[in-house]
Amino acid sequence: MSSPGAADEPGRVAIALYSALGRVLEPALGLLLEHRARRGKEDRHRRGERFGRSGRPRPPGRLVWVHAASVGETNSVLPLVGRLTSSGHAVLLTTGTVTSAEIAARRLPQGAFHQYVPLDTPGSVGRFLDHWRPDLALFVESEIWPQAVAGLARRDVPLAIVNGRLSPRSFRSWNRFPSVARAVFGRAGMCTAQSEADAERFRQLGIENVVTVGNLKFDVPMLPADPAVLAELKAAVGARPVLVAASTHAGEEELVVDAHRMAAAVAPDCLTIIAPRHPERGPAIAGDVEKAGLSSRLRSGGRAPEPGTAVYVADTIGEMGLWFRLARVAFLGGSMVPHGGQNPIEPAQLGVPILHGPHVGNFAEIYGALGRAGGAFEVADAGALAGAVRAFMAEPERARAAGAAAEACVARFAGSLERTIRALEPLLARLDPVRAAGA
Repeated sequence: MSSPGAADEPGRVAIALYSALGRVLEPALGLLLEHRARRGKEDRHRRGERFGRSGRPRPPGRLVWVHAASVGETNSVLPLVGRLTSSGHAVLLTTGTVTSAEIAARRLPQGAFHQYVPLDTPGSVGRFLDHWRPDLALFVESEIWPQAVAGLARRDVPLAIVNGRLSPRSFRSWNRFPSVARAVFGRAGMCTAQSEADAERFRQLGIENVVTVGNLKFDVPMLPADPAVLAELKAAVGARPVLVAASTHAGEEELVVDAHRMAAAVAPDCLTIIAPRHPERGPAIAGDVEKAGLSSRLRSGGRAPEPGTAVYVADTIGEMGLWFRLARVAFLGGSMVPHGGQNPIEPAQLGVPILHGPHVGNFAEIYGALGRAGGAFEVADAGALAGAVRAFMAEPERARAAGAAAEACVARFAGSLERTIRALEPLLARLDPVRAAGA
C-alpha cells in the first residue's frame, strides 16, 4: 500500500484536524441522525451501527469489507460480492441509505451481510474496525472517507477502489487541496477504474496502481420482476402504450405531465408511470397530478392502474423491473435538473429506448455510447421531451428499433466483472494462505 511522503505534511495536518473535529462533533451527531430518522432517511433501530456498534458477531475466517454509498453502487457491486462469497470469503457490505439496506436485505447472497457505514469520526470508525477486523477493504466508485481510510492504514488493511468513477467536478474539488488528496487517495493500494478518463484522475490524486476495467454496472443482471405481479399489471394495462419516468426529481414531474398531455393527442389511452427517485414524494406528486386535471393512483395503495388512470405513481422500492418491462419508452430523471443523471443500463438491458435531459455528467460515457447507437436521445427542454414522447407513442416500430439498439449497445460493454476479479487477484490471493505461499 502506498503512503504519503514527507512533502505531504500539510495533508497529514489537515487529516489530523479533520479527526479532531470529528471527536468534538461525534456526541452531537446523534441529534442529526434522529432528525434524519424522522424524515425516513435513517433506521433508528440500527442507529448504533452508525457509531460503529453492532450486536452481530464477526464471522470466523477472512472477511472482506465492501462499502457502497447507495442504491446504484449497491446494485453494481452485488455480482462482485457474489463472486467473493462463492470463493469462500465472508463479505460485510456497508451502505449509507435506508433504501440500499432494503435492497441488500433482499439480494445479498449467503455468506454476505449488511451493516450501516459508521460515521467518519475516530470513535465510530475505530469501534467498527476493531469489531469487524476486515482483511481487505473495497470501496465502490468514489466513496472515500478520510477517517476510514486512515483507520485501515493504521491497521495495515489493504484498500482498493473498485468500479472507480470520479467526475470532473469531484476531481476539481479534491485537486484544490492536492496534499490532502494524496494523504487520502495515496492510501489505496489499487483502483479499478470505469474509464481511462477516470483512471487518469485517480492517478493525479495519488493512486499509483490504476487499471481501467470498464463499468461493473454493465455486468449487473437484468432487474428482477415477480412473474405473477407482472402478469397482473400487464392485464391491467392491456395494449395501452406506457411512458415510464424513472428516478425523477422535484421539478421534473411537471415536465413529464406535460409530455403525457401531448402524447395523449396521438395515443389517447397512453399511461404514464412516474417512479420518483425518493418514493416518499409519491403522495405529493399524485396530488400535483390531480391538480393538473389528470387522474392518478399510488402504487403504495396496492392497486394496479385502472383504465381511467392517466398517471400511476410508483412510490415503492425494488419494482423498477416491473415498470421497465411495461414501457414503450423511458425518461430517466435527474437529467433535466442538475443532478448528473441516472444509470441508463437497466432500461437498456430490457430493450427500452431512453430519453434524457442534458445533465448526465455522472454517466456521460454510457449515454454517449447509447446515443451513438440510436438507443438514447437527449431532449433539451420540456418541449423536446414532449415531442419525443409523442413520436414514440405514435410510432411503435421506431420504439422497438431504438430499444433493440440500446440492448445491443450495453451487451457489447459486458465483461468488466471478470476484468475486476483478475485485477484484484493479487489482493485476494493474500487472503488465502495456501495461494499466498505459492505466489
